[in-house]
Formats: sequence, structure tokens, C-alpha cells
Amino acid sequence: MFSGMLLIFSPLIIGYLISIKQARYLNAVNTLTMRLVMVILVLMGLSLAGLDNLGQHISTILYFAATFFICIGAANLLALPVLDKLFPTETHGHQHKLTLSAMMSESGKLIAAVAVGLIVGLLLNQDLSWVDTASEGILLLLLFLIGIQLRNSGMTLKQIILNKSGLMIAALVVATSLPGGLLAAWWLGIPYHHGLAMASGFGWYSLAGILMGDGLGPVYGGASFILELARELVAIMIIPVLIRRYPLTAIGYGGATAMDFTLPIIQSTGGIRCVPIAIVSGFILSLLVPVLMLFFLSLDAG
Repeated sequence: MFSGMLLIFSPLIIGYLISIKQARYLNAVNTLTMRLVMVILVLMGLSLAGLDNLGQHISTILYFAATFFICIGAANLLALPVLDKLFPTETHGHQHKLTLSAMMSESGKLIAAVAVGLIVGLLLNQDLSWVDTASEGILLLLLFLIGIQLRNSGMTLKQIILNKSGLMIAALVVATSLPGGLLAAWWLGIPYHHGLAMASGFGWYSLAGILMGDGLGPVYGGASFILELARELVAIMIIPVLIRRYPLTAIGYGGATAMDFTLPIIQSTGGIRCVPIAIVSGFILSLLVPVLMLFFLSLDAG
């Protein structure tokens, strides 16, 4: 179990040790990372096309995603408002409108990549046994690049430790998501460590879908992708509604996306004081996604 886990973790750890000073090299890493994500999502679509009884599997994927979405989301939203009661946070939002098309364009591209792979796989009707091996190789390179991104995200250890609100949000999101995953696993009748792995995506739908697909197959990968994508889309809608009265709840529900995709929404509707909190909580949760998910997936090898 531990040798397999170390093999997967190694690229992430090695990447995190690399500090890049020049912006052009960091931009190249970011560009390559996004391209590799697109490639792996296309391969995920190909894997789905290779499944027998595809229609039945799609219904299973949607059922899994919906069950985890309800259990994890309810657990998060029941607990996070307690932080707002105990630690009130002042907000100063600008309340200018953000276009929905601009916020959802990146999500649309990733969904399209999976759809392209699925359609191509169905039309070609070829042997797709090579897809899993190709996905594993690209995944190792992707984890290496993600490690570099996390190291060079601009957050220092001192900034993370000193921002207590961000730390508390991240801790509570993890502490409530994992029991939600256990509840969903019990309801679905699947192994509990699979439920814990599914609950460890924290909104990072591209990476979560890829890791789950590589570890447990395209059904889990597709369910994880839809689960985390739904979380992000709901976060886009509820952050402007909640952030004035429950800023920590709004930031927490955004999960790992609070440091990137939903950050402009948080800044626009909650004000500049919410930004450091969102960046710290999002950074910690982003760092924990591959760590926790790969750990729980490695338990299958035990």
C-alpha cells in the first residue's frame, strides 16, 4: 500500500520543492498543466465510451454524484455558519455584476473535453485498452506540475499560519466533508474509504475526476467530476447571496476554488477583507485534495 502511495505522491512532492522566480517559466507551467488536464479529460471520455452498458453506467454516475453532493453539501452548510456566529467578519462588497458566461467558460471547456472523448470513442468503436496506461503516465506529470504551482502560488507558510479564519474554514470543510462522504458511502453500499476519497475533492473537479478515474475507474471518475463541478456551479450562485451575512460560510462552500475560480466573486461581493481568507482556505484545501484522495485510494492496495 505505502509503496504505491509513495509512487503517486513522489511527483507532487518533487514538484513542490521547485521554486520558480521567472514569470515566463511559471506561465509555461500553468499553460502545460491546463493542456494536460484537457488531454486527461478527453481520455476520461474515451474510458466512458469503452464501458459496457454505457446507459446504465451513466445513470449510476449521476446517482453517485447526486448522493455525495447532497450529503457533503448538507454537512458543510450545517456547520460553517457556526464560524460566522463565533467569528463575525466584516464585508465591503462592491456589488458589481459578473457575467455568468465569463464565470462558466472554463467549466464549459472541461465538460466539452470529456464530451469530445466520449463521442470520439463511441464513433471509432476501437480497442481502448491503452487509455488507462496513457492516463496514468500523464497523471504523474500533471501531479509534478501541480506541485510546482502550489509551491509558487504566492502563499508563504507564515501567511497561512497567521490567517486563523482561513485555517478554521479549511479545517471545518474537511471535518464535515469526510463524514458526509461516509454517509453517502453507507447509503450507496460502497466501501467507506471510497466514500472518503470521493469526499476529498473539495470542489477541484478536474483533478478530483482524474484521480478517482485513475484509481477506481471511469464510473467513479465521472461521478467525482460531476460532483465537484456541481459544487463549483452552486458556489457561484450562493456566494453573492450568503456573503454579506455569512461570509465564512460562503467562502468555505467554495472549497478549493476560493483561491482561484470563485475568488473574483468573493472579492466583488464580499470586499477585499475576504480575499486573504479565501486564498488561505482555498490553498490549504487545494493542497489536501491530492494528499487525502491518494491516501484513501491507496487503501485498496492494502
